[in-house]
Amino acid sequence: MGNVRFGGGFQPLPPVIKNLIIINALMWLAELTFKDVLVTPLALHFQKSPDFGVWQLVTYMFLHDTANFFHLFFNMLILWMFGTQLENRWGAKRFLLFYLICGVGAGLIQLIANQVELSIVMSKYENNTMDLATAQLRVYMIEKIQVLGASGAIMGVMAAFTYLNPNQELFIFPIPFPVKMKYAMVAYVALDLFGGINPRYGGGVAHFAHLGGALFGFLLVMLMNRNNRRTFY
Repeated sequence: MGNVRFGGGFQPLPPVIKNLIIINALMWLAELTFKDVLVTPLALHFQKSPDFGVWQLVTYMFLHDTANFFHLFFNMLILWMFGTQLENRWGAKRFLLFYLICGVGAGLIQLIANQVELSIVMSKYENNTMDLATAQLRVYMIEKIQVLGASGAIMGVMAAFTYLNPNQELFIFPIPFPVKMKYAMVAYVALDLFGGINPRYGGGVAHFAHLGGALFGFLLVMLMNRNNRRTFY
């Protein structure tokens, strides 16, 4: 993702975003040191797994893939790019609450999606449209899912930014011209929807968590902005 055209130039880090970036970076370093000792209790597991805990709906969003530094880097970059204006506009407490709700909402949607996928697999097996070996493999993969990353909460931030700044221009490499935020957001949602519905193309990404974060972000900002609808146009 490229740079956003902010009229005021470089935006200093407001306190919540600065602390979120620090916490996520420290947690990533801790993951490198402690590995599964830290990830197993804090990542979001399938709700019927013995490793599942309710607290994971919060803790999972502070973990990132240690095998892919860019998972952390781009999440934190996007948080700064789009979250700065929101925190400056809403204040630290409201922005932090918004961020956490989007992250928890993303996790809840992912858990619902996991359960729906499990039901579909079982239905196909019972209707003899899926063989036993394939069904067992799919069930095993669903039950062993571990979701981690701030992407769901970040999608909520992007959704809120889009609602409030739909015509903000965004440069996305390698597209040679600026794209309005509302069109970019629709494209991101469409890609996640496609990846979520077609797991073979999902690339190991929790697409429904992304969609859940975007949904909660839109709903929250609409509720918060219900008396000033003109900002959408």
